Amino acid sequence: MLTDMPTMHDLFAQLGLDHDEEAVQAFIAQHGPLPEHLPLHQAPFWTPAQARFLEEQIKADAEWAPAIDQLNLSLHR
Repeated sequence: MLTDMPTMHDLFAQLGLDHDEEAVQAFIAQHGPLPEHLPLHQAPFWTPAQARFLEEQIKADAEWAPAIDQLNLSLHR
């Protein structure tokens, strides 16, 4: 269990992605904006494991959910 709320940078690290500020912003710029109707976990750029993690964490309203919500908002703008 995590003791602090995970950040979006922590989420990127958890997903196996580069997670410094520049890499996070580049990812968002490259992959956004997503169509409004497309759930984050169904975006075509995730691996199956990444998509499953995102979906499970949101459904469980787990500790990762706020960071995933932030990423979702960033990619849907």
